[in-house]
Amino acid sequence: MKIKKTAGPIAISIFIITLIFTSATMTRAESKSLLMATTTSTDNTGLLDYLMPLFTEETGIEIKWTSTGTGKALALGGNCDVDVLLVHAPEAEKKYIADGFGKERTEIMYNDFVIIGPEDDPAGIKGKTVAQALDIMRDKGALFASRGDDSGTHKKELGLWKSSGKPLPEKEAWYVQTGQGMLATINITEERRGHTMTDRGTYIKYQSQKSGRAPLKILIEGDGILINQYSVLTLDPDRCPKAKHDLAKQLASWMAGENAQKLIKEFRLLGEILFFPNAK
Repeated sequence: MKIKKTAGPIAISIFIITLIFTSATMTRAESKSLLMATTTSTDNTGLLDYLMPLFTEETGIEIKWTSTGTGKALALGGNCDVDVLLVHAPEAEKKYIADGFGKERTEIMYNDFVIIGPEDDPAGIKGKTVAQALDIMRDKGALFASRGDDSGTHKKELGLWKSSGKPLPEKEAWYVQTGQGMLATINITEERRGHTMTDRGTYIKYQSQKSGRAPLKILIEGDGILINQYSVLTLDPDRCPKAKHDLAKQLASWMAGENAQKLIKEFRLLGEILFFPNAK
């Protein structure tokens, strides 16, 4: 009977200790996880599936990501719904920090944008400058598919149209806004024998899906204005106190580090480099 009387408190004590230990373990596990908002291009190309397991292996930090347009990614950060961003719209990113939403911006890598279209080039834009190509498509009413989703690619594309000094073509019948990601937009462009602007990495991914026989070819490339810079942004801890700022800084440092920069350079699809490391 004595044993029965003392067994209750002991069992309760063990139960409480177990609960405390479990709670502490869960808290530690949660604190070693990171939620990132990123662009469709880093996800579609397979870069993150390649890099992030290695980041977790080296740091013990589990990372989950959601891919969307840069505009929406920045909004997720502004709402404190994620811990860190990997995006590609430099002017918007700098304004984001100036407006008090972001804290640090670390340049990681770049590739470039290209304008693609049917191989027979019915609009006659191949080899032209970006400005010339856009003017020709406007004058001929050659179909152009825009993502229309406030992504980094969409922001860049609008900037190119604006640089002509002419009104944006958003109300023109030949200008189609898909409201979708880059791969989906390329597929719509293919179906309609039109043109679109894409980052080179996603274009190579599209080629790989077509076994190297993609109907859409690169018609415009190499113009300095088409550089596409990717950066990691941490959030302002004063605005988002629950965001895991220290872990976000670890991610930025890791991606800018020698090993990750080497891994980025080695990442290939169809034998081609998709991203060029340029952390300083």
